[in-house]
Amino acid sequence: MVKLKMQLESKEEYQKNLEQLANYRPLDDDFMRELFRNNLELAQYVLRIIIGKPDLRLIKQETQYDLQHLFGERSICLDVFGVDDDNQQYDIEVQRQDKGATPKRARYHSSAMDVDVLKEKQQFEQLPNTYVIFITENDFFGKGQALYPIERINLATNEPFNDGEHILYINGAYENKNDSSDLAKLIHDFRCSNADDMLLSPLAERTRFFKETPEGVKYMCKAMEDRIEDRIVDEKVRIAARMLQRGKDTIEDIAELTGLTVDEVKEVKEQLKPVSA
Repeated sequence: MVKLKMQLESKEEYQKNLEQLANYRPLDDDFMRELFRNNLELAQYVLRIIIGKPDLRLIKQETQYDLQHLFGERSICLDVFGVDDDNQQYDIEVQRQDKGATPKRARYHSSAMDVDVLKEKQQFEQLPNTYVIFITENDFFGKGQALYPIERINLATNEPFNDGEHILYINGAYENKNDSSDLAKLIHDFRCSNADDMLLSPLAERTRFFKETPEGVKYMCKAMEDRIEDRIVDEKVRIAARMLQRGKDTIEDIAELTGLTVDEVKEVKEQLKPVSA
């Protein structure tokens, strides 16, 4: 009886995953990460359109690029990270909510990339150009533009500051029937849940693989289950961290209450220690 119940729950969960997968768009970050995972060519294709550089050539691409080893209490994980053959670095972030695309968040992402790349004793002039790209579901600036490039300027001379930092906002709500540019098509495709409705074949083919082939569907369902488990673990870690900072509970008590092991709680405690100067 218990076995039958578990089988029914498993089938029900699988059906929910299929329904969720059918509604996924590239604008949904969980789906976007899988579209780009281990797919340097697709990341390169999209960056060429966004940056407006047809000959841009990526030599490295990684999804969920972790920068948490750099910071004590505020870590970040880049959705899609890439490096081109000129050593320029790119961070593509999908932000469905406006609060996730604030200017100060863009500034922090840009700063984190700088800290990650500049090694001890290197000169500041060796910092590469960086591009932080926010693809937002809404028109964050409300001006109806497809692309909002953010650059520093010298206000006294009205000339570019030329510090190599570039921040771009892509308006996921952009619609203009007279705009036939690849950027307008890319924005359109990011809103599509059906590959047949997409205008750019590289994005459509990748979407079709994950939604319409047995191999792709199986992969996505497993990825969705893993994400749920990861979020559960992340929440346990956050609770453990708060309890450790409160200082009223033993490591054993925290492990029992959160479901983490004693060693895992000790690891969280170690990560909470301030970084030595």
